[in-house]
Amino acid sequence: MGTTTPPRTLAEALRARGDESLAGLLRARPDLLNPVPNDITQLATRAGTRASVVRALEHLDRFALQTAEALAVAPDPAPYDTLLSLLTGDGLDDGDQRDDAGAAITAALPGALSTLREQALIWGEDDRLRLVRTARELLAPSPQHPSPTGLGPTVSEATAGMSPGRLQEILATTGLPATHDPVSAVAALAALFTDRTRMAELLDTAPVEALSVLDRLVWGPPYGEVTPNPTPPVKWLRDRGLLLPVSTRTVVLPREAALHLRAGRAHRVPEPVPPAVAAAATRDPQAVDRAAASQAFTALSTVEELLKLWNGGGPAILRAGGLSVRELKRAANSLDVTEPIAAFWIELAYAAGLLASDGEPEERYAPTPASDEWLDLPAEDRWTHLATAWLAATRTPGLVGGQDAKGRALSALGPELDRSAAPDVRRRVLALFAELPPGTAPDAETLLRRLRWERPLRGGATPSGASTEGTDLRSRLALWTLNEAELLGITGRCALSAQARALLDEGPDAAAALLAPLVPEPLDHVLLQADLTAVAPGPLERPLAETLSVLADVESKGGATVYRFTPGSVRRALDAGQAATDLHAFLAAHSRTPVPQPLSYLIDDVARRHGHLRIGSASAYVRCDDEAVLNEILADRRSTGLRLRRLAPTVLASQADPGSLLEALRDMGYAPAAESAEGDVLITRAGARRTPPRTPPVPVPEGPPVPDDTLLGAAVRAIRAGDTAATVIRKDTSEDPSSPTPSGSLPRTTSAETLATVQAAAMTGSAVWIGYVNADGAASQRVIAPVRVEGGFVTAYDHTADEVRTYPLHRITGVAELADDGKP
Repeated sequence: MGTTTPPRTLAEALRARGDESLAGLLRARPDLLNPVPNDITQLATRAGTRASVVRALEHLDRFALQTAEALAVAPDPAPYDTLLSLLTGDGLDDGDQRDDAGAAITAALPGALSTLREQALIWGEDDRLRLVRTARELLAPSPQHPSPTGLGPTVSEATAGMSPGRLQEILATTGLPATHDPVSAVAALAALFTDRTRMAELLDTAPVEALSVLDRLVWGPPYGEVTPNPTPPVKWLRDRGLLLPVSTRTVVLPREAALHLRAGRAHRVPEPVPPAVAAAATRDPQAVDRAAASQAFTALSTVEELLKLWNGGGPAILRAGGLSVRELKRAANSLDVTEPIAAFWIELAYAAGLLASDGEPEERYAPTPASDEWLDLPAEDRWTHLATAWLAATRTPGLVGGQDAKGRALSALGPELDRSAAPDVRRRVLALFAELPPGTAPDAETLLRRLRWERPLRGGATPSGASTEGTDLRSRLALWTLNEAELLGITGRCALSAQARALLDEGPDAAAALLAPLVPEPLDHVLLQADLTAVAPGPLERPLAETLSVLADVESKGGATVYRFTPGSVRRALDAGQAATDLHAFLAAHSRTPVPQPLSYLIDDVARRHGHLRIGSASAYVRCDDEAVLNEILADRRSTGLRLRRLAPTVLASQADPGSLLEALRDMGYAPAAESAEGDVLITRAGARRTPPRTPPVPVPEGPPVPDDTLLGAAVRAIRAGDTAATVIRKDTSEDPSSPTPSGSLPRTTSAETLATVQAAAMTGSAVWIGYVNADGAASQRVIAPVRVEGGFVTAYDHTADEVRTYPLHRITGVAELADDGKP
């Protein structure tokens, strides 16, 4: 008669929602969508499962969670005013002026309730708010899992099982009249604790020591241990029911008494407003961009050096996976960084698809073919590739060196470093950076406080059933993000750079366009000096850098790189197939200063002696046209371990392998050259070992992906159609009116009745309700509009699936006509 009936269940509340509201629920809780529920009832059931509710609670902000926690300790159902009183306290009347905190809570509560309703964690109108039962079980207090509010059980719950005589003793001690049954005794005690005037009078008579005991329990935990002979203050509280026994040695402060002591508040400090991120320093935005660009270039140089280090085949993979501590330390020494920073660069190269396992029986890490393509890109594009991979990576190098749940060490590139929350934390941290004015460096502590407010269950106490791995995991991920962003050049001088803002808002192309003018152009020249060094005043073009790294050793890095020429480095270039004339021409072409005479003499001297000795495999042999040189080698005590013997005036044989013999003679000061089986000098250049084509590692998602609008629309239509099939009103075809077909069960008709009914529906164009069992034996209810019936099949428009389908008649369990109005 113009009135709406309040929903009695969560399913009814969801059924009353619009399509946009249902789509919002599925968007906020995508785990409900896999597989798509058959109808609203199944959706409501799935929304109340423990795993799904825990996941939903973990994504609430602090105030929405505090609202749910207050509902968990409120009566069920709870009016809006009762909930507001639990959050603000009941010390103010409606006509009183509320303080700023109370006003903030009053303003924020509708939004928190809207969030909880959208995620189907609460239902009902404002005068009858109901928390989903599973959420109440997770957030309600119990001895095993105390409530986050610090409140204990109610008087009714705490006195369950208490003897009637003991209840009457408590009533007598508190001055209450005796009752005839335990239920009324419990009600009288609860009424006393909720009566502000009488409760204040009772506490006025309490000893000071008893009030101190209550002060320790009032904000939780509400449980305390007592001895068989308690102290007088504890005995005073226990005799008056202010402490109720849980076991022989444990007592609890009942919820009603605690709320009185708290002035009606469920939380000590409600937090309706997210804490602001404070600024630690303000810097010139252009200086920030330049500092970030400089660090970005350093990041590119470091990754390039790592790829070069493992170019011929990197370290072996541990049996359990990952990099050994010794190999990590070796890489750190080569990169001239600490081991944690080396782990970051290695993990970053791996996440970007530049490093991978070679897949051989004795697996080793090596650059991938994609690394060669990456090296050919402009510097700005190489940086955006690294930054994009870092943002999406679930790998957390900050864990390297720690231990897993079984006490085993976590190694770089190991299988236990994936944390699904990492991408979300990185993007959220950078989003908070972006909310500050350009050039502003945030205060780390306030930033962490903001993150804990946004996801309190990920950074603090967790309800029963929630994830407990490292309660401060999100905080640690945030701190690692601050350090890694600075290393990568996302931030400069602790403030977000303009190129990083563009990367977050507009994509890699916009970020590359802003970074390009700030990255130095590669140079095609060096400055040769008389002390056998070459100074590169900036980054070098790749061919020049590669050739120079073979011809000389890097002595120092920084704004300018210093290379030093040594006999060993020159010999390395000669071993790579270069002739002395080639080296002279190379230096003359790429030096802005004349080639110093000492360097020319060094090259000529090493080239003159290079290849004078020849080493091959007998096990190994040494041959030389100068017999005096071979006599000198044989007479040298350092050659004793090589076990040399003369085969001919110009040939010595050794039992050492050719490589060991080559190195030993070089250590003795000679310049031998390796020889092939045909007697030709072997050219040895740094071998480039590559893995088979590899794709970058796929990040481990944090829960199901958020569905797009197309999928959401299709899912909502399917759920609505399935709900129509499950709840539609059918005509009662039973001859016995006292036994109609129960709602929700499959209809049962004979084959002849089924055929006649669908044929009639096809002729009249009407819809019918059928029960159908598919080839897997799964039964379902469907509303169809038959179009054609022939050959043992019925072709019909399926309102449930929103498409035309064909059904075998022998799989239809029965058919029923719809009510005249066709409405559920």
